[in-house]
Parts: sequence; structure tokens; C-alpha cells
Amino acid sequence: MYSARTRAPTSPNGFVAKIHALRVAGAPLLDLTVSNPTEVGLFTDNGWLTHLNKPTSARYCPEAFGLASARAAIASTYAARGLAVEPHQIVLCSSTSEAYSWLFTLLADPGDSILIPTPSYPLLDHLASFAGLRTRNYGIGYDGAYFIDTDSVRAALEPETRAVVLISPNNPTGSFTRRDELRALEQLSLPLISDEVFADYRLSSRPPDLPSVLDADAGLVFSLGGLSKSHAWPQLKLAWIVVAGPLELRMQALNRLEFIADTYLSVGTPVQEALPELIALGAERQARVLRRLKANFDALESLTRGSPVSVRPVQGGWSSVVGLPLTKPDDWATNLLVQQGVLVQPGWFYDFEDERLVVLSLLTPEAEFSEGVRRMVSAAV
Repeated sequence: MYSARTRAPTSPNGFVAKIHALRVAGAPLLDLTVSNPTEVGLFTDNGWLTHLNKPTSARYCPEAFGLASARAAIASTYAARGLAVEPHQIVLCSSTSEAYSWLFTLLADPGDSILIPTPSYPLLDHLASFAGLRTRNYGIGYDGAYFIDTDSVRAALEPETRAVVLISPNNPTGSFTRRDELRALEQLSLPLISDEVFADYRLSSRPPDLPSVLDADAGLVFSLGGLSKSHAWPQLKLAWIVVAGPLELRMQALNRLEFIADTYLSVGTPVQEALPELIALGAERQARVLRRLKANFDALESLTRGSPVSVRPVQGGWSSVVGLPLTKPDDWATNLLVQQGVLVQPGWFYDFEDERLVVLSLLTPEAEFSEGVRRMVSAAV
């Protein structure tokens, strides 16, 4: 009766079940996984809501790619980063999940495959499945720094492969795509989809070698962004695709994307009308988030110094990968949850093969984050 694409687990996994049981029992937990910027005490002023109440927002003027004023406002954010993007290259949508869905529809037919990185956020498998596509994994390696294993990219290729997904900075490794990696991927002659929603949150003192896939020299590329992360407004539901590459390929892609976007017309008028003002106001929101991320990462490095807990390097993003000693419990995430009242994400959530690894959210309120890290270090000693 139902599509196989919508088949989902009917019960939570054991780790999630333990979290639920502890919460039902009223056990106090230090949650080091929170990723909702509206729930971490950063923003109390809701004056920005007035910008959604413009008289022009009452009219419905559907535009397949979105209002010209909104696309021009987004283009200006790229200019501020030193990237030349014209408004006509920008396609508005409601979320990056929708952006992936549209691009999978644009580039692949049911049964085709898309290459995705591992470790990474598990959303892409579901989105590809909903589009009737298969995913094949390539590796993000680690040798003291994270890198795209281009050999594994080539090994994952098959005749039905239609695109390669990059995430820069990757979630959760925090690693930006490097220029030499991009050059190697360009040799595949496949479209590149680069999710760059965390690109504004650079935590390393050194700027990334490659600020965006839009610096590609050849081939069709798509850069994804959105208000959810860039300006900490997940509730406003506005994201975008920037289409770049050789003119003929770019225009073909835009023409087909226009057909897809016009079919859905999913972006609300009020947020589009308000976007120039929201982006101007959002600079301070972005700055607050970045201060929180840096403060927590500094605390993490300080509190773990000289302990058995190892902190993997982070270039950008909202997460940090932490290694715990093998001489202690096999399942560190469960141990920390049950014994210490500290909730972290187990590495296997992201398909890490190293069982020592857990993932922390740097967005966590600072006092709670530091106390959770102290308990983690205490358990590891």
C-alpha cells in the first residue's frame, strides 16, 4: 500500500530509548547536542518580526526563482565574502533539504546514484531515497587533519553516478573542501553540489584554502546556503541554490530548475520581502553565534588539555569531534549519558568507524557545555 521509499524504523534505537527513559524519569541531563539556535539563550530581541509585516507582503506575486530584491540581497552576502555572484544565478527555496531534492530531480533519474561523504550528517540518504536514487559513499579521511579521500571517490564511481555532494565545512568534522581536492573532483566531469550552510562560521585562525565551490574552474557547480544557519533563523524557512559553471551548462541548469521551482513555489512572500533588512540585522546574530562557538571550543581545548580526551581540529561549523580512550567503556555515549548525565552524540550517528569518537555541539550554552566537558574528562581519567 505504501511506497518503499517511506519505510522508516518503527521504534527508536537503544541509545535514543535510553535518552527518552531518563527524561521521562525526570533525570537532569546536560545536553551537549543542541543545534537549534533559537533555544540556546542567544537571542531575546524579537524586533525583527516587524519587518515581516510589510504592506507588500500581503500581495502574492509568484516568481519561480524568488523575488529579485531577495536574490539581490543574497548576492550581496557573497560579494562581502569576495565571491562574484549575480542575482540571476540564485534560486530560492524553503530549505536546503528542498534544495537537495530539486537538484537530485534535476540531475538524476530513479535508480541513478549520487556520491555522498562519510562521516557526515545522515540526512542525505533519506533525501536521495525519497527521490528514488541510490547513495554511494566516499571517505573523509583523517591524518591529523580531515581530508577528502579522492581515491575513495573514484572507487565509488559507477556508470549511473550523476553528481558528487560536498559539505564545506563538513558536519561534523568541521573541515572545508581544499582547492586541490576540488581540482581532483573537477576531473570527474560530474556536477558538484556543495552544501556551504556553515561557511560563515570559521573557527580556525587560518582562512580556508577554498572559500566556496564557486571558485571552481570548470564544470557545473551548485552552492547551497540558507538563513537557518547563516543568520540563525531556522523558523523563517528560506534557503538558496547558487548555480555556477560554464555559461551554456549554467543556463541549461537554470532553465530546468525554473520548471521545478515554478511547480512548487514554496518560499513565503513575507520573508522574501523582508530579506534585505533581515540580512542586515542577521550580521549581529551571526556574530553572537560565532562568539559562542569560539568560546566553547576554547573551553573544550582548555578543559581537556593533559587528559586522555583528544579534540580533533575544527576549521568551521557548529560541532566538534572528540576522541575518548579505548581503555574505558566500549560505548562512551551511553556511559556518559547513564553515569554522568551528559548527552553527546555517538560517532556512529555520523558513520564514524572509530568507536572512541563522540560529537559535541558548540552551540550549547557555555556554562552547561563546560560542566559537561568536565564530567566527560572525569569519566575518562
